[in-house]
Amino acid sequence: MSRYRPPGPSKSPYITSEGMRVLLSEQKSLWLKRREVVAALSAAAAEGDRSENAEYIYRKKELREIDRRIRYLQKRLPELNVVDQKPASSERVFFGATVELEDQNEVAVTYRIVGPDEFDREESYISVDSPLARSLLKRDLGDEVEVEVPSGRLVYTITEISY
Repeated sequence: MSRYRPPGPSKSPYITSEGMRVLLSEQKSLWLKRREVVAALSAAAAEGDRSENAEYIYRKKELREIDRRIRYLQKRLPELNVVDQKPASSERVFFGATVELEDQNEVAVTYRIVGPDEFDREESYISVDSPLARSLLKRDLGDEVEVEVPSGRLVYTITEISY
């Protein structure tokens, strides 16, 4: 068996201005944390035998994880397009919209459509690449939306759109 994994589908290059601020501050804090980890790694390496030095092994792993995230952010941040303008029509769903939906049982749920790099910040955020968000985009207030999920097909009605 090969260890090769084909690359995943590319993510949308859109992000809200709030999401961009969060990623930039994360990158800055990672650089500061990296300094501390490198200093602790140097101190652990100076203690002697590295093969049985748990502190050294732990710090190496921590440094590797920090470097991986920094590399990702350095590649991803220049690709991102900040969307901070409201669309001309607030009666239609676009990127950055907060949408209230109602299912057949009249249970209301609210989602905000954000970029794939920021959807995990809050529970009500969904990625613009998700099946639900793709089915909501460019729909009008009052439209019915069908979404195919593993358990079947869900039907929602758009009851409110805000930006």
